[in-house]
Amino acid sequence: MDVIKFSPPDITDVEINEVIDTLRSGWITTGPKTKLFEEMIADYCGTKRAVGLYCGTAAMRMVLQILGIGPGDEVITTAYTYTATCSVIIHAGATPVIIDCGVDSYEIDYDAIADAITEKTKLIIPVDVAGIMCDYDRLFKIVESKKDLFKPSNIIQSLFNRVVIMADSAHSFGASYKGKRSGAVADFTTFSFHAVKNITTGEGGAVTWKSIPGLEDDDIYEEFQRFSLHGQTKDALAKIRPGEWEYDIIAPYYKCNMTDVIASIGIGQLKRYDEILNRRKEIMKMYTEGFDISKVEVIDHFRDDRTSCMHLCLVRFKGRDREYCNDLIDKMAKLSIPLNVHYKPLPLLTAYRNLGFDPKDYPNAMAMYENEVTLPLHPHLTDEQVRYIIDNINSYLEEND
Repeated sequence: MDVIKFSPPDITDVEINEVIDTLRSGWITTGPKTKLFEEMIADYCGTKRAVGLYCGTAAMRMVLQILGIGPGDEVITTAYTYTATCSVIIHAGATPVIIDCGVDSYEIDYDAIADAITEKTKLIIPVDVAGIMCDYDRLFKIVESKKDLFKPSNIIQSLFNRVVIMADSAHSFGASYKGKRSGAVADFTTFSFHAVKNITTGEGGAVTWKSIPGLEDDDIYEEFQRFSLHGQTKDALAKIRPGEWEYDIIAPYYKCNMTDVIASIGIGQLKRYDEILNRRKEIMKMYTEGFDISKVEVIDHFRDDRTSCMHLCLVRFKGRDREYCNDLIDKMAKLSIPLNVHYKPLPLLTAYRNLGFDPKDYPNAMAMYENEVTLPLHPHLTDEQVRYIIDNINSYLEEND
């Protein structure tokens, strides 16, 4: 049996040839391949525009910049996520309002959101954990119900006239909610194309958005370009046109643009994405059917109103604690089965404890973390390897009942 890896990048000659083509083109920074990848993303998601950036964290940070969120503002997010979701709030100088996830749920606690909204609240960042989109109808209903509290501080906020919803969809590229793909549901959607994601560019990310009445999509796109290229009014591709060298810097902004080299990988990945998703679905079905439901709760990727992109296989071992799960992880490692955990709730991490967040205030997130283990899920897994993982975990459960 080949060595089982937890989440290796799925790179084929399709991606390699795209990169070679780029390297031979003489254009390797932001240029025609980045523009093509952006067009492919927008077409796939069902939006008018998309912006490619250096990473998913930069994508989230740029949305906060576009919205003018900063000191004095509050942004709501969930405790059950990776630090990037919350760190961008702090980078912007805003105040993070971290609320619990729901009971027996990886999703944000919808019932707690309304009470957390104040006159300072400008944004909610829900997280599409594991490739399953959140309940966005419910989220929009909540922010509409709190419109009377909203205090816009700039033009774009006034156009929304309510709290804005930015989806952290680092896991959910290719997922859908009630027939609409991730990217076309929330006000803004941010994606990650990190090495472990369903689609990778090595490092990379993107932003999509729903058209905003009163603003042109092209104008929003140009704003993202300026924020991600030092505030420069022209990118390198535009400046090389004959007689078009001159540019201006409108403000000392950031540098987080996507390059053509990494965009090339994404173009190849997107060409193959249907087969990638199909294989992930086959593996996920094997996991779903392979465990005793009285002992193991496998995350439900198969729902009527949401089509998952099967990014992660999260399982919970019923009635067990972190010590039991950690021992399972250690024992499986000796059998060459790599397991992981998603996630340690933010208040467990030193950075957030130092900000005053206490794990005791997040009982639901702590309960999810207490008995969660993540199984390998990627197209390189063979059926034999998946059965090997299932059989050995089941044997451990029998021996340690």
